[in-house]
Amino acid sequence: MGTNSLDFRCVKVIAISVVDLERAHKFYSQTLGLLPFYEDGQHVGYRIGETILMLKDNWEHPTKEPNPRITLQTDDATVTEKELRSRGVTISDPVEVYDKVHAVGSFLDSEGNKFWYCSYLQEPG
Repeated sequence: MGTNSLDFRCVKVIAISVVDLERAHKFYSQTLGLLPFYEDGQHVGYRIGETILMLKDNWEHPTKEPNPRITLQTDDATVTEKELRSRGVTISDPVEVYDKVHAVGSFLDSEGNKFWYCSYLQEPG
């Protein structure tokens, strides 16, 4: 197997749209027994191993149909963006900094599916 110069490390976040946030929280916490995940003191989803399952109500996407958001963690999102561009991949959202903590961008696969990628500006610790 060759090296992957894009350096995708793991699936960091899967965000899903929900119609009824209270019902979704009950399902993921009580039915599935997942542990809650908090960001800036706000409950935003659940842990699945090292992956965060985020619940998004009133998202920019239609909520009547499933539309998960998958975010891949990289060492440096700007380097990943450059490498994707060099491979002719369509960048749908250039890298931007969020919350002074994460650099986040997205690209489209061959079928038009959007994948997000992110890196910490400084590793938490």
